[in-house]
Amino acid sequence: MKDQPSPLRETDDDARQLARVLLRSARHAAIAVLDPETGFPSASRVLVATDIDGTPVILVSQLSAHTRALARDPRASLLTGEPGKGDPLAYPRLTTQCVAEPVERSNPFYERIRTRFLARHTKAKLYIDFPDFLFFRLKPETASLNGGFGRAYQLDGKDLVIQSAANEDIAAGAAETVRDLIERYPDVEESLAARLKAPESGSWRICGIDLSGFDMISGDFLLRYEFETLAVDADHICSNISKIAYSIP
Repeated sequence: MKDQPSPLRETDDDARQLARVLLRSARHAAIAVLDPETGFPSASRVLVATDIDGTPVILVSQLSAHTRALARDPRASLLTGEPGKGDPLAYPRLTTQCVAEPVERSNPFYERIRTRFLARHTKAKLYIDFPDFLFFRLKPETASLNGGFGRAYQLDGKDLVIQSAANEDIAAGAAETVRDLIERYPDVEESLAARLKAPESGSWRICGIDLSGFDMISGDFLLRYEFETLAVDADHICSNISKIAYSIP
């Protein structure tokens, strides 16, 4: 009997980029955990943001079933990727197997995560500081990418995160970097939205930057753009963004 051909394609840079975009452009996701009482998988919906290195972050109530499950067993799977019109299975999606790490308020990067989360989810300001709410960083271990029919890939967790010593510096100066960029180019956000063919949804604003790209948001829409190569510092990020906004197509 002949061996069946593998359904997996060789993982290439295009697959890695698509996987990162699916993860970093998600405002919400389905999370699967293991019920501590029954051992059965249990799925629910959570709001998602990303840390400066691209690691997904969730904000959850300690009263929720999935929080109690993660406290007992930190293994979880996160499903990201939005369907559109027609067959939902024709659209890309990413399942990321993660290990959940709680982020205590005393943690030195707690404020960074809080700021980045609120940049995406402004309404969370109503409850983000409640004592029974906490953050988890979902450290990617492996990921399964389905880019559509016949396009399946297996990825390592390292394919999804930014490996750079400059991450902390970028995070510390992110707000100032965006502010300086907009002062230098007042219409940069409008130009980016037009150049990237963003959905028509009022005004767009940059809600996050990192060495790998930037995020823009308008209402319920979130747009992620990945640079062709990893930036090395804040000036490089600004240069990349201005080129995207104003270069001749």
